[in-house]
Amino acid sequence: MANTNKKVLILGGGFAGVEAAIYLRKEKYDVTLVSDRDFFYIFPTSIWVPTHGCSFDDVCVPLQDLANSHGFKIIIDGVETIAAKTKEITLSSGRVLSDYEDLIIAIGASKMKHKGIENTLSICGAPEQSLLIRDKIDLLIAKGSGKIAMGFGGNPKDNSSVRGGPGFELMFNLHNDLKKRGIRDNFELTFFAPMPTPGARMGKKALKMMDVMFEKANLHKHFGKKIKAFSPEGVIFEDDSLLESDFTMFIPAGDGHNIIKNSDLPTNEAGFITINDYTNVVFEEGVSEHIFAIGDGAALEGPDWKAKQGHVAEVMARNVAFNIIARDKGLVERKGYIEHLNILCVMDSGDGAGFVYRDDKRAFMLPMPIVGHWLKKGWGNYCRLSKLGKIPRIPGM
Repeated sequence: MANTNKKVLILGGGFAGVEAAIYLRKEKYDVTLVSDRDFFYIFPTSIWVPTHGCSFDDVCVPLQDLANSHGFKIIIDGVETIAAKTKEITLSSGRVLSDYEDLIIAIGASKMKHKGIENTLSICGAPEQSLLIRDKIDLLIAKGSGKIAMGFGGNPKDNSSVRGGPGFELMFNLHNDLKKRGIRDNFELTFFAPMPTPGARMGKKALKMMDVMFEKANLHKHFGKKIKAFSPEGVIFEDDSLLESDFTMFIPAGDGHNIIKNSDLPTNEAGFITINDYTNVVFEEGVSEHIFAIGDGAALEGPDWKAKQGHVAEVMARNVAFNIIARDKGLVERKGYIEHLNILCVMDSGDGAGFVYRDDKRAFMLPMPIVGHWLKKGWGNYCRLSKLGKIPRIPGM
């Protein structure tokens, strides 16, 4: 058993931070987790909130319940500044944290700033935005017709931070909801993205299947033009053309967190923290044995198609826990994340799903009519209950 007196400070209460806390507590480390919200948010299942497929509470797990289940401490506060080298973490309340031996940074990423972004809402933004999206859609449904545009953007400095899947899922769920209501023909649904082939990193087979799904659902596509700005009237592209929209849902690509950019932590060109395969932060003077970065805020190495997803964040979290424990036990073995990089998701459509997988050897999308939707619903329940320790964890999930 590891030294129970060793203190670990984790910044961030998302998939990466919570997973690291759970696994370090298995070896009885003294773990404190800092989060700016008092709940763990199951982002992959939030796609159903806007169409009333689930409630907001269904995708929230109180952090206090997780802390009680696993025995870690929580501080509900924002992180204001990080001085990693001098071990000073200043919180929004003014409190300074310095009494720790290991620091795990899992505060996620900021978002790319687009002109007029206030005219959009994002399913991958602040959790509460899912409720605002629901309200916008409800107003248009009450009106009986409308034009809705959904899309995502890119980050030319780091394409691993692009997240488009939830946008596709929300669009397909909305299509099926409107179809069930018998008013689908009254709505014009358009998906937009600045790249010519959004979703290309899923692989050619998946792209072909997505084209079939778009055509079957009569979804319009607006691809290959850079976004200039957003306005109350819709999306303005680089050639000043306008995609008219009564409501625009947009997922900006991730960008280096402002707190990280203003810290003494080393970053790549996009502002993500530079790490090695074992998630140790790599400073100019060398690798830190006590400072780690995991999740969306870390700069990933690996193949061009790599993507930041929740399961990748959890792999990094389990690895950092293993590596800290191994170090303290004097063991040589370390676990890296790069060999575990893959794209894995169940892309829900409301009436089914497609199982998407890609690694270095294969890439495919497997249709799962009807049952796929309920599998993803089941995963949401599994995520909640297993995180709380009420049911066993399935290895790798």
